[in-house]
Amino acid sequence: MDDERPAWARRLANERRARGWSYTDVARALQAHATETEAKGLPDLESLKRNWRRWESGEKEPDGGKANLFYKPIIARAFGTVTHAIFPVQPQRDPDSDVLAMAGMDTLELVSRLQRSDLDQATLDGLRIMADRLCSEYPFMPADQLLTEGRAWLRRITSLQGQRLTLKQHREILVLAGWVALLVGCVEYDTGNRHSAETTRQAALSLGVEADHGEIIAWAHEMRAWINLTTGDYNGVVAAARNGTAVTTHHSVAVQLLGQEAKAWARMGDRRQTEVALDRGRQLLETLPYPDNLDHHFVVDPTKFDFYAMDCYRILGVNAMAETLADEVIRAHTDFDGRERAPMRMAEARITLGVVRAREGDLEGAIDLGTRALSGGRKSLPSLLMVSRDLTSVLNKQYPEQPQTREYLDQLTSLSRNA
Repeated sequence: MDDERPAWARRLANERRARGWSYTDVARALQAHATETEAKGLPDLESLKRNWRRWESGEKEPDGGKANLFYKPIIARAFGTVTHAIFPVQPQRDPDSDVLAMAGMDTLELVSRLQRSDLDQATLDGLRIMADRLCSEYPFMPADQLLTEGRAWLRRITSLQGQRLTLKQHREILVLAGWVALLVGCVEYDTGNRHSAETTRQAALSLGVEADHGEIIAWAHEMRAWINLTTGDYNGVVAAARNGTAVTTHHSVAVQLLGQEAKAWARMGDRRQTEVALDRGRQLLETLPYPDNLDHHFVVDPTKFDFYAMDCYRILGVNAMAETLADEVIRAHTDFDGRERAPMRMAEARITLGVVRAREGDLEGAIDLGTRALSGGRKSLPSLLMVSRDLTSVLNKQYPEQPQTREYLDQLTSLSRNA
């Protein structure tokens, strides 16, 4: 029967159970997390409990289809997440926004246009679409192919600086080069090329500074925080994250920076600071519009917040919360036909479930989940190795003599050598 309920209804039940809350507890939590204005519109405790049972059963959706939400933001706040992570919306994309499709401009034509002495707006629009396409291929395209294409387009874009450009065109070229440089740097680090990744990151930072583009500058700091996180420099993560949020506090990159900071605090064992950083990120993400391209690497969508929190609760040993969020990450990134999106998020969610299984005494289940995570085609090696070591730490502690533990460690050692 549970499987027939809407996904949001199942999540309401899972979130409540993960906290060990009764219906009275969850109704009181809604009252506690309502603002002063919202509290005036809440019914009494018994009515809230009745409403909750109807929501959890899937009989009725909170707020129904109303444009002005009331209950949904309070529910999300009570569970420490954002509204659209529990109640996702379908992004409305403008079919006329793709300039390449409108003009019928293919890659060859775009390249030929770049070779002209004068740069027109259609060509710049084509380059912007191309840069967005590359950033949107990050979760899916094989790393070596994406790296080759990204570097080729970065060379083409930067070569335009020698042409006759207006000040506006010059800045736009710097911005486009900055985005592509960030993407190339991320893929370089994914494949284990740390030296090249850092060089490219610094180039992106320089381009962002020259263009006075706060978002690119902040993403360059976020990349520094990511490198520090995967190499164990947790104080460096906090410093890089705060450098980034000092540049911009109103773009989604600030949410990602706070997510990285939260992960660092969790690995330092400071639950209070972890939850402070997560809540700051949650509050900001709640105010941002729903993105129209969830595949773009430099867009933070509501489901990514669950991913940050999942990672933190796994590290802190809050098993029920980590498991609930991992299940939500997998559900949110699996299409109706079983196709999986965001393979790197899926891998980390499976390792999280593996860690929980291992802690609960299910060695076979833990190894199966950990092995599936390592077998994916698209990997971010530094992140995957870091998270996999969380699983090996539990395996070594609880099952040091088991052959399955040794086999998994051998797989991880082999992957580490490749990195």
